[in-house]
Amino acid sequence: MNTDSKDLREIATQLYERALELNSLKFGDFVLSSGQKSTYYFDGRLLSTDPEGADLISRAFGIAMDQAGVDAFGGPTVAAVPIVGSLALRSKLEGKNRTGFFVRPEQKDHGAGKQIEGNLKAGMRVAAFDDTISTGGSLFPAIDAVEAVGCDVVLVMAILDRHQGGGDEILRRGIPFFRLWESTPEGKIKITI
Repeated sequence: MNTDSKDLREIATQLYERALELNSLKFGDFVLSSGQKSTYYFDGRLLSTDPEGADLISRAFGIAMDQAGVDAFGGPTVAAVPIVGSLALRSKLEGKNRTGFFVRPEQKDHGAGKQIEGNLKAGMRVAAFDDTISTGGSLFPAIDAVEAVGCDVVLVMAILDRHQGGGDEILRRGIPFFRLWESTPEGKIKITI
């Protein structure tokens, strides 16, 4: 196991423990926004807006982006916004030449009329992410918007892959998929690194 893999496993484990401490990851009976039933609920925003959680997420995603040679990083609002902030700060502190962005569900009808907020430019190698990948309903339109401005999505990242079709679609599109945790068919969460 190389140093990055060992570090990533430690980070993923610490993040899991922090999620439990924050009640960001709960086990029981839940109905998701899709209407599907689940034996667990993960609120990634509780984790990504927590100082320790933000540090751990940005460390893990930073290692993955280093390996992929990424110029820019971002994803759909609302989940990506706090992660973009922590990754932007970490990039600056580590002397990385990367920029962040986030993608609105649709183009604004006022101001500059943007759908993508940030310094994204055609030709950039991009990491797209969401805190959780279920079906990819918010992630794929964001990826499509980024590709429409001439960027190459070379990596998709998530804290949790729920195995509800989104991960399969990422791989079908030929994009490497980095995730820290995944759910099992029995509804357990396991560390994937």
